This record gives sequence, structure tokens and C-alpha cells, in this order.
Amino acid sequence: MLELSEVTLRRGPKLLLEGADLRVHPGQKVGLTGANGTGKSSLFALVRDELHPDAGSVALPADWRIAHVAQQTPGGERPAIDFVIDGDTELRAVQRDLAAAEQAGDGVRQAALHGQLEAIGGYTAESRAARLLHGLGFAIGDERRPVSSYSGGWRMRLALAQALMCRSDLLLLDEPTNHLDLDAVIWLEGWLKAYSGTLLLISHDRDFLDSTVERICHLERRGLKVYTGGYSAFERQRAEQLAQQQAAHERQQREVAHMRAFVDRFRAKATKARQAQSRLKALERMELIAPAHVDSPFRFEFPQPAAQPDPLLRLEQVHAGYRVDGSERRVLSGISLSLRPDDRIALLGPNGAGKSTLIKLLAGQLAPTAGQREPAQGLAIGYFAQHQVDQLDPAASPLKHLERIEAATELRGAKPATEQRLRDFLGGFGFTGERVTDPVAPFSGGEKARLALALIVWQRPNLLLLDEPTNHLDLDMRLALSEALLGFGGALVLVSHDRHLLRVTCDTLLLVNGGRAEPFAGSLDDYPAWLAARAKAVQGGDTDVGSQTTPTPSDAADAGSRKDQRRREAEQRARLQPVKKRVDKLESDVERLTAEQSALEQSLADPALYADAEKPRLLKLLADKQRIDTALEQAEADWLDAAAELEALQAQA
Repeated sequence: MLELSEVTLRRGPKLLLEGADLRVHPGQKVGLTGANGTGKSSLFALVRDELHPDAGSVALPADWRIAHVAQQTPGGERPAIDFVIDGDTELRAVQRDLAAAEQAGDGVRQAALHGQLEAIGGYTAESRAARLLHGLGFAIGDERRPVSSYSGGWRMRLALAQALMCRSDLLLLDEPTNHLDLDAVIWLEGWLKAYSGTLLLISHDRDFLDSTVERICHLERRGLKVYTGGYSAFERQRAEQLAQQQAAHERQQREVAHMRAFVDRFRAKATKARQAQSRLKALERMELIAPAHVDSPFRFEFPQPAAQPDPLLRLEQVHAGYRVDGSERRVLSGISLSLRPDDRIALLGPNGAGKSTLIKLLAGQLAPTAGQREPAQGLAIGYFAQHQVDQLDPAASPLKHLERIEAATELRGAKPATEQRLRDFLGGFGFTGERVTDPVAPFSGGEKARLALALIVWQRPNLLLLDEPTNHLDLDMRLALSEALLGFGGALVLVSHDRHLLRVTCDTLLLVNGGRAEPFAGSLDDYPAWLAARAKAVQGGDTDVGSQTTPTPSDAADAGSRKDQRRREAEQRARLQPVKKRVDKLESDVERLTAEQSALEQSLADPALYADAEKPRLLKLLADKQRIDTALEQAEADWLDAAAELEALQAQA
């Protein structure tokens, strides 16, 4: 088993663990929770022997194979499937030995190694890797693409697939759902339920924890405490303990106050001096019970929108897609939707079905190819997507970002908010003290996401469009966001892999599939069954599953002859080829521009750059940064359009 005994761990001046104990038996699945900075990732590093405790010991069986997701984003020109198979290190070692034996002509050694390959499932390794890739959302055929052709989020999925490929005894997963959509999260849940090894999982997704772990290990006050059950059970148990702790604290404070009053009153009187002295000693010996601090560090709310037109926005028989060689390739067809101020809509649908396309349509960032988009006068959209996070000015502070919004408000004739009010508002998002005026460049992904949300909230939207807003957000911030959304006075359209957020904030489920957007006939708990039915239908040759989980026969099944089928396939390949080339080129451009952007952000994060003598260099770097940001934004938009076009073409195959 894995055992931590009396472990004390420091990272720099910060004491993370002190006298901590933990025992995890083989086959147990444990979720690791705690506030940011309490040492969850450092605990993983201890287990992997990358860190060593300042005191105490960490022990685990010597023959255990440990799998974890590499922190570095993978790259290189190797096919994705080969990269994933690399996760099975024993298989790769046997393959190397077999190649050496073949080169040496050692037949006996070859026979033994072939037997070993059979025993470890080496002959099915490629199919296992392909199933992992497809489960994590990769399209059929994508497994042969080079790793370098994928964007950052998809490369993280490749790294996760590589970790899952390892036939491990202990699996360490740190926020594995951050770059996954809901379909992939549901698939990963099923995979982890079937995993026979020992699992340590860090996650801020409470539904995911409830489905995959049987114990919660909570890091708090430099200690480790284990609770039985999933995250919901942990919340109930901890709430009860904190309530008891608070009651005990209050009782103790009453006793302390009474004793101190006695001491203060009678210390000077000779007849009572001995009793007073004994009470002083009792006070010194008493172990004070710390008050329970259970409030989230984040607290904010959406101000009431300035206007509430009804309807806010209408789509009338809207078609959306992309043009290739003058012809339209549709992603969405005949979408009619009317958004009213009290609507709370969650978008469901398989990867590539068009959820983000629909969000972009609603946001006005994508023009319909047919039909009408009719915004109401007074419509104020708050749109959150990953590129909003990337557009933050790395050289500006959270306060400066808000001050720029207020400067624009002042130009329109409104009175700007005071600096204190801006600081108070940012404090609700966790930006306090010096953090309010620090440059954004070195902020973590969670801090940048919080700031992007703060800027949206400040502008008082009456229509919120949120595309995966919880990536990089911890449980406390997710709780604060869900509470704020419950009080939001406008309309909400949400795409998220966090089912708890979907449950508490949305009352309408809209299924985007097969070019349509229709009400989903069922609850969120029914969606995994719909996905399973769809997967079964696709394997059986059907390409469309409606909201009632009834598959629609594909046109390909009605093909008149094999010759016609081959001809259509050849024509499809010819149509796909130029689009694939364009996608590959755009991905290369995005990768290059992202690297240039990162280099500039690093330069801009240097405090010495902001000295008066460095002003010319600073201005040049800022100009370069603005140019690269604009080019990267355009390249990413072009890449998304091209990728969606490719997916639409593949869906028609």
C-alpha cells in the first residue's frame, strides 16, 4: 500500500504538510481536495519521488508502476497513436529487445519475447490506444496525425491518453477534465470505474469525484484527513464536523470569558488570589479550538441589467457553416430560437456537433449563411470563451483592466466608478492586496479565468453566453459562480463539462446534433445513455441519433452499389484533402504565434522593463504584443472555422 507517515514538507518558506499521515490500500480510489496552494500537486511529487519530505517517510511497494500525466505539453512529429503507446513502457522495452534479437538472429530469444508480448497484450496495443483516443474525443483517422499538428488542449488529451495506456498499479491524475468536453468526461468516468489499480485524483468537478472515487483525502491546516464516500458525502461530513467545532469553540469562548472576568476581578484580593492564579494556569493550558472558517474566499453577484428587452435575441431558420470552393458546408441547419430574459439553457451534444458554432452565432461572432439573427435594441452580451482569457493584456493589472472599461464608460457620458469600488469588486474574485495591481502575465490559468469573468460581470450583460467557463477554476470559485448565476437577472446559455454547474443553473436542455438544435427529451442523467446509444448506432452504420435515442439510418446504408460507394468515397477524399491541408497550415501558424506571444509575455513580465530608461523598448514590445495578439486571434478563428468545416465534411462521409 501507499503510506505517508508523519510527513512534513516545505516548499521554500511555506509549510505545506506537518506530521501528516495517509494510508491508501491497493485498489482504492481516493480524491484529493483542498484549497489552491495547500500542497495537492506537491503530494503527487512526493509519491513520484520528485520531492523528498523534510521529515517523516513515504513508502509504496517497489514493484508498483506509477502512471501520471506529464506536465510538459507533448510535441514532435510522431503519429499520435505511437505517442500514446509509449505510455506502456514495458511493451516498448520488449519491442526494443525483440528488434535487437531479430538483428542478432537469436531465434530462442525471439520466441521468448513473442511469448512475453502475448502475455502483456502487446498485439492489441494499437487497438487499445485507438480506443483511448476515440474515447477522449479524437475522430477516426486522427490517430495517425503528428502530435505537433494538434493545439494545446488536444495535446493535453494525448498526454492523458498516454497515462491511461500504462498498465499501472498507481494512477495519479491532476485535473484530468480541464481540457475535456462533457462527452469525454463521461467516457473517462467509465474508464476509471473499470480501472483495477489504485487511483489518486485531484479534481474540482464534484460530479466527477462522486462517480469515480470512494474516499476523499482533504488537505487542510497542513494535515491530511480521509473521509469515506465521494465528494457529496465529504461535504456533508465536513459540514457536520465544522458545525460541532464551531459550537465547541463558542462554548469554550464563554468559559474563557468567565474565567478571565474572575481573574480580572479577584487577582488583587488576597482571599481570592490563589483561585485567580489557578484559573490563569488553566487558561494557559487550555488548547483553544480554532473557529470554523467555511466561507468561500470568492463572493460576487451579477448587478441587474440596465435593460431587459423581451425577447433579447431571435434566430429565424438560421443556417451556419463554412464555404469551400464556393459551396456551403453546413454545420447547423434551420435553427429557430428565441431567448427571453429568464431563459436558462444548457447546450448538450457530441464533440464537433456545433455547440460552439451556435454560441458564436448567438454572440454575433459568426454570421449566418441563411436566415435571420435579430438582436433586440438594448441587448448586452457577456461572452466567455477561452480566447477571452487569452486576450487579457499581460502588462496590465486587474485594476487597470477595469479602469479601461470605466474610461470607455466616461466617454459615453456616464460617471466612472471610484478606485475603491473597483478594488472592492475585484476582491470578490480573489484579487486583493498587491494582486490587484500586479501585471496579469504571470497569473495562473485560474486567475486569468477569474479576471475574464470579472470583466464580464462588471459590464452588466442581459445575455450570458458561457463556453466552458470552469476550466482552471477551483471548487470555491465554481461554487461562487453557480451562486451568482442563480441570482442573474438575464438569460443564460451554457456549455460546460461540469454537470453540477449545469444542474443548479439551467432548466432547459438543448441537444445540438445532426445540424439541428432541439429540446433534449430527458434529464442530464439520461445524457450518458443517449451517448451510448449514439455510439452503438454509429458502430452499426447509422450516423444520426435523435433526441429520443432512436437512430436514423444513414444515406450510406442505402447505397445502390459498391462501385457507387467507392466513387463517393473517392470524391469525399478529394474534397477533404485541401481542407485538411489548410487546417494543418493554420495549426502550424497558431503554434508559431503562440510561441511568439509567450516569449513577449515573458519579456513584459520583467519588472526592470518598466523603468523610465526602458520606455522605448517597452513601447516596442507592447506594439509587437498587440500585433501578435491580433494575428493569433485571427489565426485561431480561421483554424476553428477550418476545423469545423473539416468536421462537417467528415460527418457527411
